Amino acid sequence: MANPLAPYYPIIYVRGYAMTPGEIAATVSTPYMGFNLGATKARQAWDGRVVRHVFESPLIRLMKDYGYRDIFSDGLEIAGTIQPRSIIIYRYYDPADSDLGTGKVLSIPEAAAGLKDLIHGLRKQVCGDDKTLLDQFKVHLVAHSMGGLVVRSFLQNDKISTKADRSLVDKVFTYATPHNGIEMAGLNVPAFLGLWDMNNFNRKKIAEFLGMTGQRDRVDSLDGKFDPQKFFCFVGTNHRDYEVALGLSKRLAGEMSDGLVQIENATVSKAPRAFAYRSHSGPYGVVNSEEGYQNLVRFLFGDVRADGELAVACLPLPPSVQKAKDAGKTVRASYYFEATVAPRGEMSYNLTERRCDTYSAVLRGYDELLKIERAELDAPRSPMLFSVFLDSKKITLGRTLVFSVELAVSTTGYNIDGFLWLDQHVEGEYLYRDTLTIRVTHTTDGFNVRYVSTDNKWSESTGTLAEQGKGQYVIPLSSSKGFKGQLLLGVQAIEAAPE
Repeated sequence: MANPLAPYYPIIYVRGYAMTPGEIAATVSTPYMGFNLGATKARQAWDGRVVRHVFESPLIRLMKDYGYRDIFSDGLEIAGTIQPRSIIIYRYYDPADSDLGTGKVLSIPEAAAGLKDLIHGLRKQVCGDDKTLLDQFKVHLVAHSMGGLVVRSFLQNDKISTKADRSLVDKVFTYATPHNGIEMAGLNVPAFLGLWDMNNFNRKKIAEFLGMTGQRDRVDSLDGKFDPQKFFCFVGTNHRDYEVALGLSKRLAGEMSDGLVQIENATVSKAPRAFAYRSHSGPYGVVNSEEGYQNLVRFLFGDVRADGELAVACLPLPPSVQKAKDAGKTVRASYYFEATVAPRGEMSYNLTERRCDTYSAVLRGYDELLKIERAELDAPRSPMLFSVFLDSKKITLGRTLVFSVELAVSTTGYNIDGFLWLDQHVEGEYLYRDTLTIRVTHTTDGFNVRYVSTDNKWSESTGTLAEQGKGQYVIPLSSSKGFKGQLLLGVQAIEAAPE
């Protein structure tokens, strides 16, 4: 039987870390704890004018676009029946306020236990005694920064939740969560640094919160407690605009970060993820972004998922480097793979962008791609470029989903007999660069996928029908320099959202 609640379940927002007593007090004094903050940014129009783009906030947009509402009335939280399309702010910092609680900050496991109680209470408020609704009830969890660790502690720690508790969660979306801890100046936050609970971001402490056993180098696995395909990670790549601690944080976190969390630590293993040039928080932060919102609603409510993987067949060398190789010299190189995905008709945001200039491109060595026996691999480490969620209800013309994929392949440079080779070729030269327009149409047999290279043809062209192989659609890639590869596009339907 169809679930009348799906996919517009209640959304619980779990805020991030408040460090000092002053920050905690400011957090407690606001009703939405940051989820209501918006942002404006400027872009240039065709005639040179600067146009302001207003992002009202995730809270307001969910209300305007999808009919959600908060659960406040007459200065109080509604204690009785609430509608399924409700947004609930999990106020786990309230106990730290001396007026509202004991003045003691909850630990992450304590906050996770409170989240479990909140979910069960909401189930009763939404469903009452209706057994059918009680059986169908679920929630979406949306968390920023440390809030994602609270969510994972609830989902993974067997001392806090059971399988039945976890089954009440449909999907999880995290913004800039340090899933594998926080590094400062290349070192993980130490476990002994208890001041303002900063040791929450130490990997050993995180393992304790999550109920993980054994020695762990990384703590970014869900350990089979929750489906990683229903867990989305939104990753910021802009460290420059994070001004917390007078800019000290961004200097210590480094360029491959959002100013606090390093890119490599901001995802859960095997979970879909998207990247945006946004900082950890603030007016240029991940939560206050059109990019974050569009990924959120497509993940929660969309009906199609597309995954792009690049299989490399040939990585050509510049003539001078090839000549050195032919002469018996040893050539070593690594390669950057860039990908930017945007839906048709949107100029103000991309769904994801992995770029060299934001230190978020995928990096692979030559051996990992084409000499796997030398790298001691069983299969090539083909770059996974993107996972995007799409919503056919947003189609404005016809019944075809259309999105663009900007792809680029370049090298870090060539090392010949131990020396960097800069004599003749230009550093950073692209081996391949093109923008593909991809059209996905539902058919009775699944999907019809067509593509067109917009560096050579107009994007409105019908394009070429993609061939299918091993459950993926195969789009051949090549350049006049000799690069050869394939974009392997996985397209799958998600349970359609009822109107």
